[in-house]
Amino acid sequence: MLDDARFANPDLTPVPVAKRRWTTYNFLALWVGMSHNIATWTLASGLVALGMDWKQSVLTIALANLIVLAPVILNGHAGTRYGIPFPVFARASFGLRGANLPAVIRALVACVWFGIQTWIGGGAIFALGGKAFGSWWANAGSVGGEPWTEWLSFAVFWLIQVVVIVRGMDTLRRFENWAAPLVIVGAIALLIWVAVKAGGFGPLLDQPSKLGWGSGFWKVFFPSLMGMIGFWSTLSLNIPDFTRFGGSQRAQVRGQALGLPTTMTLFALLSVLVTSGSQAIYGTPIWDPVELLTKLDNVAGTLLGLFIVLIATLSVNIAANVVSPAYDFTNLIPKYVNFRTGALITGVIGVVILPWKLYSNPNVYIFTWLDTVGGLLGAVAGILIADYWILRRTELALDELYKPSGRYWYNGGWNWRAVVSFVVGGLLAIGGSYSSVTAGVKQGPFPVNGLIPFLKPLADYGWAVGFGSSLVLYVVLMKLVPPAATATED
Repeated sequence: MLDDARFANPDLTPVPVAKRRWTTYNFLALWVGMSHNIATWTLASGLVALGMDWKQSVLTIALANLIVLAPVILNGHAGTRYGIPFPVFARASFGLRGANLPAVIRALVACVWFGIQTWIGGGAIFALGGKAFGSWWANAGSVGGEPWTEWLSFAVFWLIQVVVIVRGMDTLRRFENWAAPLVIVGAIALLIWVAVKAGGFGPLLDQPSKLGWGSGFWKVFFPSLMGMIGFWSTLSLNIPDFTRFGGSQRAQVRGQALGLPTTMTLFALLSVLVTSGSQAIYGTPIWDPVELLTKLDNVAGTLLGLFIVLIATLSVNIAANVVSPAYDFTNLIPKYVNFRTGALITGVIGVVILPWKLYSNPNVYIFTWLDTVGGLLGAVAGILIADYWILRRTELALDELYKPSGRYWYNGGWNWRAVVSFVVGGLLAIGGSYSSVTAGVKQGPFPVNGLIPFLKPLADYGWAVGFGSSLVLYVVLMKLVPPAATATED
């Protein structure tokens, strides 16, 4: 019986086979819904702002998503096979209590992302209000440097998301099923309008790279690649939260392989084409789709477009940034926190971290935030894959993931080997984090020479360094100092 309230509640126990109904289309729709949002739309613009041309930026995004697809599918296997969410899966390697370490880190990262996406969605509501109510809405009195109506829009979007997620995962599945095609149609319609209005796709496509293909490009390429990997490194960990509802391994593998790299690449290409067309129309490239939509001369088209932006942002934020921390906070104290309570905690933290400040600077957004997060989460991914695929050959004792008397109890509920591997891998990945200098001004919070100067050369490869070093070290430690066998194993 999985009835120990310290480690189990109805949201953490395995999903019954009869309720694992997600198909290939459901996983495909999930990734389409999560990938088609303003944050991914502006990824290409961030790379172009760093000096790449459109081909280099799209190539970087495509390669990053092919790389991150591997841990997504590998970690997703456990969810479909055993019906367990990410924090329970992490118990096999970190221990029943130790699993809270990666779970809380993942949860806090999701809270920040939730705040960023909620600010973006609030911006769409603010733009909608400006079109619907006129100038008094857009020019309302300022509070904290922004119109009070923008703060109201932020609060309304926050509330909408909370209402949707507390209705549960099946509601999310149905929402993603119809949201995904709607967003695709809206994005293509915007592309067609821009192409017709501009008489082509504009001058941005002919703009040469400021970096070329020499050493200047590679100096920007690798940290950018790690940043793009870091964008979905979060989901590469908690993907069992979704695949636990999968009807088969084939469904989760095919759905994710079709949904993630293709959608992210096509959406990046779409954003470049639309932005280039906007440059031809307005004389300057407009990377923010909300700003572009507000410039349409058709009010109905603007309102419809902004509504689709809202749906897109709602789709990604609930799926990518609420589901995971809701489970993670539940795992922390399952006796008192269920899925719905965890979702509310996520919403509160997402506001207090001031997401609008993080999102405002592309240097901070890509290099500081995405690279740092990617390095830490890469270290966790390396440990999970080493434990499940290399050491255990995908075999888990399911009931012992919920019992303090089983093999996953290790030492007081902690597997020190996993903790050491995470600390070492994370330190190597982000210890050399540094801030670049533009026109004599430091960009970002880190020292120019790196937090730990001799680790600075590794900082540009954060995710790969964290992943590889933690994977190797964990396997070595588990082989050299294996955990004592439990009575259950004997």
